[in-house]
Amino acid sequence: MNQERETFESRLGFILISAGCAIGLGNVWRFPYITGAYGGGIFVLIYLVFLLIFGLPIMVMEFSVGRASRKSVAQSFDVLEPEGSKWHLFKWLAMGGNYLLMMYYTTISGWMLAYLFYMIKGDFNGASPSRVGEIFNGLTSDAGACILWMVITCITGFLICSLGLQKGVEKVTKCMMSCLFIIMLVLAVRSLTLPDAEKGLAFYLTPNFDNFVKNGIWTTIYAAMSQAFFTLSLGIGCMAIFGSYIGKERSLTGESIRIIALDTFVAITAGLIIFPACFSFGVKPDSGPSLVFLTLPNIFNSMPLGHLWGILFYIFMFFAALSTVIAVFENIIAFAMDMLGWSRKKAVLVNSVLLTVLSLPCALGFNVWSGFAPLGEGSTVLDLEDFIVSYNILPIGTLVYVLFCVSRYGWGWKNFITEANSGEGAKLPGWTRFYLTFILPVLILAVFIFGYIDKFR
Repeated sequence: MNQERETFESRLGFILISAGCAIGLGNVWRFPYITGAYGGGIFVLIYLVFLLIFGLPIMVMEFSVGRASRKSVAQSFDVLEPEGSKWHLFKWLAMGGNYLLMMYYTTISGWMLAYLFYMIKGDFNGASPSRVGEIFNGLTSDAGACILWMVITCITGFLICSLGLQKGVEKVTKCMMSCLFIIMLVLAVRSLTLPDAEKGLAFYLTPNFDNFVKNGIWTTIYAAMSQAFFTLSLGIGCMAIFGSYIGKERSLTGESIRIIALDTFVAITAGLIIFPACFSFGVKPDSGPSLVFLTLPNIFNSMPLGHLWGILFYIFMFFAALSTVIAVFENIIAFAMDMLGWSRKKAVLVNSVLLTVLSLPCALGFNVWSGFAPLGEGSTVLDLEDFIVSYNILPIGTLVYVLFCVSRYGWGWKNFITEANSGEGAKLPGWTRFYLTFILPVLILAVFIFGYIDKFR
């Protein structure tokens, strides 16, 4: 049965929820490190350029498809595609991407919640670096603990979504994102006032031509391009669903710029928290899980009032993770409501059980199934699931959205640009048509091809 389309209560809600979807763990454990490693300020400039020429138009396209169709990815292509075409088949790949993403993201989010619990309990107080390592290994090697924290994350996300778009998703995410920004600013100020903080700041943001050349100019450009590509959660309909909940009062280009600005603010501010602290306490900055789960607890342990700063940091990390979980859960729920005509309550109930079961392989991949190395020695179920999503579904999905919006065999340029530019605010210029039709698809293919080369090199 057709149900009346829910809408956001406020424009701020739409912007913060969309930003919450884009802002994730990659902003914290990847962006700062690769910025320092690939040339500091030079890398940031290249990254910002790619956000504008790469991330921005794709985000506008995904929002446009959602707003014009008033549907999730379950039916958005069915509504807009020319009669007899097959664009709607993409829905299955897109939803596969949503499920796969949550099959491992819920486990990592659970680790964040576990670390917040450990930090509050005081488990890290006075712990040696080896003890910090034991705590993390103890968490990941304990199947029961991994499953418990993953289940709590799933239940929390689905409970929030069950309250509805305005009273649940929007209200909670607005509160959570506001707290996230405040906590980040407090942590950044604290980090920047530590002894020798200026050394970390210099490493992070001062243009470093030696690193730029040492890593290879193309390698640096590709690193910036892929980070700009992956940071915004594009290609699986997560932005389209939020586009379907808004009116035509504001242009989608202007709204997309604001969302990207918030995502960039979080990524850059994360570096202002991490690098001054690392250099102040003589700890080598690292990338990935080791930064968040091994390096930073040791730093908080050395800081005055480190217990407090550690609690604030892991609240921030869990909020960053949970905001993405809620956004993707909402897309999954909307898919069931649009596709199957289910009520929100039924969609939440079925998917909460389904996703909890589907998330078990990742949670077990670090303990019971640790012998399974799908991508070679040392790899885990998480690596396989992330590879399928990040290196395959996301680039293919974004390419589908771009071609659908620019091709006369799809929705078409005229329909797309009319929708994108409806309302007040910044407009997408008509002269971008050539770039979006002939150059942007090539850039996406480059990310796809070089992603494979980089992964298996």
